[in-house]
Amino acid sequence: MLIYMSRVLDFNNITVSRDGRPIINNLDWQVESNQRWVIIGPNGAGKTTLLRVAAAQIQPTTGTAKILGHTLGSVDVFELKTRIGFASNALSQHIPNSETVLDAVMTASYGVTGRWNEKYEDVDKRRANRVLAEWQLDGYGERPFGTLSDGEKKRAQIARSVMTDPELLLLDEPVASLDMAAREHTIEVLSSYAQAPTAPAIVMVTHHIEEIPKGFTHALILSKGQVFAAGELAGTITSEKVTQAFGYPLQVTVESGRFRLRPGK
Repeated sequence: MLIYMSRVLDFNNITVSRDGRPIINNLDWQVESNQRWVIIGPNGAGKTTLLRVAAAQIQPTTGTAKILGHTLGSVDVFELKTRIGFASNALSQHIPNSETVLDAVMTASYGVTGRWNEKYEDVDKRRANRVLAEWQLDGYGERPFGTLSDGEKKRAQIARSVMTDPELLLLDEPVASLDMAAREHTIEVLSSYAQAPTAPAIVMVTHHIEEIPKGFTHALILSKGQVFAAGELAGTITSEKVTQAFGYPLQVTVESGRFRLRPGK
Protein backbone atom coordinates (compact mmCIF):
# COMPACT_ATOMS: atom_id res chain seq x y z
CA MET A 1 0.00 0.00 0.00
CA LEU A 2 1.33 3.43 -0.95
CA ILE A 3 1.43 5.89 1.95
CA TYR A 4 1.47 9.54 0.97
CA MET A 5 3.67 11.75 3.14
CA SER A 6 4.20 15.49 3.14
CA ARG A 7 6.32 17.74 5.31
CA VAL A 8 4.17 19.66 7.77
CA LEU A 9 6.99 21.41 9.67
CA ASP A 10 10.34 22.45 8.25
CA PHE A 11 12.40 24.61 10.61
CA ASN A 12 15.82 25.66 9.37
CA ASN A 13 18.30 27.35 11.72
CA ILE A 14 15.58 29.16 13.67
CA THR A 15 16.32 31.33 16.68
CA VAL A 16 13.69 32.87 18.95
CA SER A 17 15.07 35.60 21.20
CA ARG A 18 13.44 37.40 24.10
CA ASP A 19 15.07 40.52 25.57
CA GLY A 20 18.18 39.67 23.59
CA ARG A 21 18.42 36.14 25.04
CA PRO A 22 17.87 33.12 22.75
CA ILE A 23 15.04 30.83 23.92
CA ILE A 24 15.43 28.69 20.80
CA ASN A 25 18.92 28.73 19.35
CA ASN A 26 19.82 27.76 15.76
CA LEU A 27 17.39 24.86 15.66
CA ASP A 28 16.70 22.53 12.72
CA TRP A 29 13.68 20.21 12.82
CA GLN A 30 11.38 18.52 10.32
CA VAL A 31 8.06 16.72 10.84
CA GLU A 32 6.30 14.56 8.25
CA SER A 33 2.54 14.10 7.98
CA ASN A 34 2.59 10.47 9.19
CA GLN A 35 4.68 11.16 12.31
CA ARG A 36 3.66 11.65 15.95
CA TRP A 37 6.31 13.55 17.91
CA VAL A 38 6.83 14.10 21.61
CA ILE A 39 9.02 16.97 22.86
CA ILE A 40 10.74 16.65 26.24
CA GLY A 41 13.49 18.55 28.00
CA PRO A 42 14.40 20.32 31.25
CA ASN A 43 12.46 23.37 32.42
CA GLY A 44 13.42 26.38 30.34
CA ALA A 45 14.61 24.29 27.41
CA GLY A 46 12.23 26.07 25.01
CA LYS A 47 9.55 23.39 24.55
CA THR A 48 6.48 25.62 24.69
CA THR A 49 8.20 28.36 22.68
CA LEU A 50 8.94 25.86 19.91
CA LEU A 51 5.33 24.70 19.96
CA ARG A 52 4.14 28.31 19.65
CA VAL A 53 6.25 28.72 16.51
CA ALA A 54 4.68 25.52 15.13
CA ALA A 55 1.25 26.97 15.94
CA ALA A 56 2.08 30.16 13.99
CA GLN A 57 1.59 32.18 17.17
CA ILE A 58 5.08 33.67 17.06
CA GLN A 59 7.72 34.05 14.37
CA PRO A 60 11.38 33.16 14.75
CA THR A 61 13.78 36.05 15.22
CA THR A 62 16.05 34.55 12.57
CA GLY A 63 15.92 31.49 10.36
CA THR A 64 13.12 30.01 8.27
CA ALA A 65 10.01 28.30 9.63
CA LYS A 66 7.78 26.56 7.10
CA ILE A 67 4.41 25.28 8.32
CA LEU A 68 2.24 23.17 6.00
CA GLY A 69 4.34 24.38 3.09
CA HIS A 70 4.10 28.10 3.92
CA THR A 71 6.87 30.29 5.30
CA LEU A 72 6.05 32.33 8.40
CA GLY A 73 6.30 36.01 7.56
CA SER A 74 4.95 35.60 4.03
CA VAL A 75 1.59 33.91 4.65
CA ASP A 76 -1.83 34.88 6.03
CA VAL A 77 -1.39 33.53 9.57
CA PHE A 78 -5.13 33.56 10.32
CA GLU A 79 -5.82 31.32 7.34
CA LEU A 80 -2.92 29.05 8.25
CA LYS A 81 -4.16 28.64 11.83
CA THR A 82 -7.43 27.11 10.58
CA ARG A 83 -5.33 24.13 9.41
CA ILE A 84 -3.67 23.69 12.82
CA GLY A 85 -5.24 22.27 15.97
CA PHE A 86 -3.76 23.59 19.22
CA ALA A 87 -4.68 22.58 22.77
CA SER A 88 -3.11 24.22 25.81
CA ASN A 89 -3.90 25.29 29.36
CA ALA A 90 -3.74 28.93 28.26
CA LEU A 91 -6.58 28.35 25.79
CA SER A 92 -8.77 26.73 28.44
CA GLN A 93 -8.62 29.89 30.53
CA HIS A 94 -10.26 31.83 27.68
CA ILE A 95 -13.31 29.55 27.44
CA PRO A 96 -16.18 31.04 29.52
CA ASN A 97 -17.33 28.72 32.31
CA SER A 98 -20.93 29.28 31.21
CA GLU A 99 -20.25 28.20 27.62
CA THR A 100 -21.75 24.84 26.74
CA VAL A 101 -19.24 22.15 25.83
CA LEU A 102 -20.83 21.90 22.38
CA ASP A 103 -20.35 25.62 21.74
CA ALA A 104 -16.79 25.52 23.13
CA VAL A 105 -15.98 22.92 20.47
CA MET A 106 -17.93 24.50 17.59
CA THR A 107 -16.41 27.97 18.03
CA ALA A 108 -13.09 26.49 16.88
CA SER A 109 -14.50 26.74 13.34
CA TYR A 110 -14.33 30.52 13.67
CA GLY A 111 -11.08 30.58 15.63
CA VAL A 112 -12.74 32.22 18.64
CA THR A 113 -13.56 31.32 22.23
CA GLY A 114 -16.94 32.31 23.56
CA ARG A 115 -19.96 32.18 21.27
CA TRP A 116 -21.17 35.52 19.96
CA ASN A 117 -23.29 35.92 16.83
CA GLU A 118 -21.86 33.10 14.76
CA LYS A 119 -24.31 30.99 12.77
CA TYR A 120 -23.77 27.25 12.83
CA GLU A 121 -25.25 24.69 10.48
CA ASP A 122 -26.62 21.32 11.52
CA VAL A 123 -23.54 19.77 9.92
CA ASP A 124 -21.36 21.73 12.39
CA LYS A 125 -23.36 20.41 15.34
CA ARG A 126 -23.20 16.84 14.04
CA ARG A 127 -19.45 17.16 13.53
CA ALA A 128 -18.97 18.59 17.05
CA ASN A 129 -21.03 15.80 18.61
CA ARG A 130 -19.02 13.17 16.71
CA VAL A 131 -15.77 14.72 17.93
CA LEU A 132 -17.04 14.82 21.52
CA ALA A 133 -17.96 11.14 21.30
CA GLU A 134 -14.51 10.37 19.87
CA TRP A 135 -12.93 11.92 22.97
CA GLN A 136 -15.35 10.08 25.28
CA LEU A 137 -17.50 13.13 26.02
CA ASP A 138 -20.68 11.79 24.45
CA GLY A 139 -23.70 13.42 26.11
CA TYR A 140 -21.66 16.32 27.55
CA GLY A 141 -22.61 18.83 24.85
CA GLU A 142 -25.15 20.84 26.84
CA ARG A 143 -23.14 20.96 30.06
CA PRO A 144 -21.44 24.25 30.99
CA PHE A 145 -17.69 24.04 30.42
CA GLY A 146 -17.03 25.20 33.98
CA THR A 147 -18.76 22.13 35.46
CA LEU A 148 -16.35 19.67 33.86
CA SER A 149 -13.63 17.89 35.80
CA ASP A 150 -10.01 18.67 34.96
CA GLY A 151 -9.73 15.51 32.86
CA GLU A 152 -12.95 16.28 31.01
CA LYS A 153 -11.75 19.84 30.32
CA LYS A 154 -8.49 18.50 28.87
CA ARG A 155 -10.37 16.16 26.55
CA ALA A 156 -12.81 18.94 25.59
CA GLN A 157 -9.83 21.15 24.66
CA ILE A 158 -8.44 18.41 22.43
CA ALA A 159 -11.89 17.83 20.91
CA ARG A 160 -12.03 21.53 20.10
CA SER A 161 -8.57 21.39 18.53
CA VAL A 162 -9.59 18.62 16.10
CA MET A 163 -13.00 20.15 15.27
CA THR A 164 -11.65 21.71 12.05
CA ASP A 165 -10.04 18.42 10.91
CA PRO A 166 -6.53 19.91 11.15
CA GLU A 167 -3.48 18.78 9.21
CA LEU A 168 -1.31 19.34 12.28
CA LEU A 169 -2.30 18.79 15.93
CA LEU A 170 -0.26 20.45 18.69
CA LEU A 171 -0.72 19.49 22.34
CA ASP A 172 0.95 21.41 25.15
CA GLU A 173 1.08 19.16 28.24
CA PRO A 174 -2.36 17.60 27.65
CA VAL A 175 -2.35 15.59 30.90
CA ALA A 176 -0.54 18.03 33.21
CA SER A 177 -2.05 18.41 36.72
CA LEU A 178 -4.49 15.51 36.26
CA ASP A 179 -4.95 12.83 38.91
CA MET A 180 -3.73 9.34 38.03
CA ALA A 181 -7.09 8.03 36.80
CA ALA A 182 -7.82 11.07 34.63
CA ARG A 183 -4.27 11.03 33.30
CA GLU A 184 -4.40 7.39 32.26
CA HIS A 185 -7.86 7.82 30.75
CA THR A 186 -6.71 10.76 28.62
CA ILE A 187 -3.49 8.98 27.57
CA GLU A 188 -5.55 5.95 26.52
CA VAL A 189 -7.82 8.08 24.33
CA LEU A 190 -4.81 9.93 22.89
CA SER A 191 -3.15 6.61 22.09
CA SER A 192 -6.18 5.38 20.16
CA TYR A 193 -6.33 8.64 18.23
CA ALA A 194 -2.58 8.65 17.44
CA GLN A 195 -2.77 5.13 16.01
CA ALA A 196 -5.72 5.88 13.73
CA PRO A 197 -4.62 5.99 10.06
CA THR A 198 -6.68 9.16 9.51
CA ALA A 199 -5.03 11.12 12.35
CA PRO A 200 -2.98 14.18 11.39
CA ALA A 201 0.64 14.78 12.28
CA ILE A 202 0.86 15.28 16.06
CA VAL A 203 3.37 17.11 18.24
CA MET A 204 3.00 16.86 22.01
CA VAL A 205 5.00 18.59 24.74
CA THR A 206 5.32 16.80 28.06
CA HIS A 207 7.54 16.90 31.13
CA HIS A 208 7.23 13.18 31.82
CA ILE A 209 8.09 10.26 29.53
CA GLU A 210 5.49 8.16 31.35
CA GLU A 211 2.89 10.36 29.63
CA ILE A 212 3.94 9.41 26.09
CA PRO A 213 0.97 7.56 24.55
CA LYS A 214 1.34 4.40 22.51
CA GLY A 215 1.35 5.18 18.82
CA PHE A 216 3.85 8.01 19.00
CA THR A 217 6.75 7.51 16.61
CA HIS A 218 9.42 10.17 17.21
CA ALA A 219 10.96 12.24 19.99
CA LEU A 220 12.79 15.56 20.24
CA ILE A 221 14.88 16.24 23.34
CA LEU A 222 15.55 19.95 23.83
CA SER A 223 18.29 21.36 26.01
CA LYS A 224 19.09 25.07 26.34
CA GLY A 225 17.02 25.87 23.27
CA GLN A 226 18.84 23.42 21.02
CA VAL A 227 18.24 19.92 19.71
CA PHE A 228 20.00 17.53 22.07
CA ALA A 229 18.63 14.44 20.32
CA ALA A 230 15.93 13.74 17.75
CA GLY A 231 14.68 10.71 15.86
CA GLU A 232 12.62 7.58 16.22
CA LEU A 233 11.20 7.17 19.69
CA ALA A 234 13.02 4.02 20.85
CA GLY A 235 16.43 5.31 19.81
CA THR A 236 15.95 8.76 21.31
CA ILE A 237 14.30 8.14 24.70
CA THR A 238 17.16 6.14 26.19
CA SER A 239 18.75 6.11 29.64
CA GLU A 240 21.99 7.58 28.31
CA LYS A 241 20.41 10.46 26.37
CA VAL A 242 17.85 11.37 29.04
CA THR A 243 20.56 11.29 31.74
CA GLN A 244 22.80 13.60 29.71
CA ALA A 245 20.00 16.01 28.76
CA PHE A 246 18.67 16.37 32.32
CA GLY A 247 22.04 16.21 34.08
CA TYR A 248 20.92 13.52 36.52
CA PRO A 249 21.32 9.72 36.42
CA LEU A 250 18.05 8.25 35.14
CA GLN A 251 17.04 4.80 33.97
CA VAL A 252 14.52 4.43 31.15
CA THR A 253 12.57 1.21 30.68
CA VAL A 254 9.61 0.21 28.51
CA GLU A 255 6.76 -1.77 30.01
CA SER A 256 3.73 -2.82 27.93
CA GLY A 257 4.56 -0.22 25.31
CA ARG A 258 4.85 2.68 27.79
CA PHE A 259 8.00 4.38 29.04
CA ARG A 260 8.95 4.28 32.72
CA LEU A 261 11.59 6.33 34.52
CA ARG A 262 13.57 5.48 37.65
CA PRO A 263 16.61 6.98 39.36
CA GLY A 264 19.79 5.66 37.81
CA LYS A 265 22.93 4.48 39.50
